[in-house]
Amino acid sequence: MKKVAVIQSNYIPWKGYFDIINDVDQFIFYDDVQYTKNDWRNRNKIKTPNGTEWITVPVSATSESLICEVGFQSAQWSTKHFKTLTALYSKAPYFKKYKEFFEYIYLERKWGTLSELNQYLITKISHEFLGIKTQFTQSSEYNLEGKKLDRLLSLLKAANASSYLSGPAAMDYIDSSTFENNEIELLYKQYSDYKEYDQFHPPFNHYVSILDLLFHAGPDSAYFIWGWRNDKDDKSAPEC
Repeated sequence: MKKVAVIQSNYIPWKGYFDIINDVDQFIFYDDVQYTKNDWRNRNKIKTPNGTEWITVPVSATSESLICEVGFQSAQWSTKHFKTLTALYSKAPYFKKYKEFFEYIYLERKWGTLSELNQYLITKISHEFLGIKTQFTQSSEYNLEGKKLDRLLSLLKAANASSYLSGPAAMDYIDSSTFENNEIELLYKQYSDYKEYDQFHPPFNHYVSILDLLFHAGPDSAYFIWGWRNDKDDKSAPEC
């Protein structure tokens, strides 16, 4: 049995994105599909004294660009993002723990494409900071056929997936019978009951970048995404 998720790479995504990654055996970046503007590919939300605000990477893209082809308008954005994150989180308990890593991301390394940046951030945060063991691949590594749902099914078959984990928003447009006919189990991730942590600027907001959790909870970050479920399971288990 092999559980697979297929999602476009996002910029410093929220914790639910990493929850999906942790739940599957293989996570495939679906970056050889059309880039969508005003989406999560090049921006995410961060907590500020004035509420949540967008932090956006200015990109150079056309209506025909694939995600993997999208570059940057200029190089100045990275320094600006690092200064913004430092101003908002320098007093957070674990900012210093991750500061060197993000200095490398924003001040030292030069990125060729948005996809390269996103995939690097997601894989490093998953493996090194959250302890996730999931395998990462890219859809461009496979010889795919068809369009839209047919192309997705072609990808899942090429990856030898026995089940496919999707976000709940896909319920509105995915035909479950197509998966049944192809003998692939269709599963939906539920984002519910996440535990709150000590977060700046109340009220608490779950729907912000993973960086908010890392800077506040550090090595305990995984607990607030999925680790708490183990406690729940232990409490519900019958006593011998």
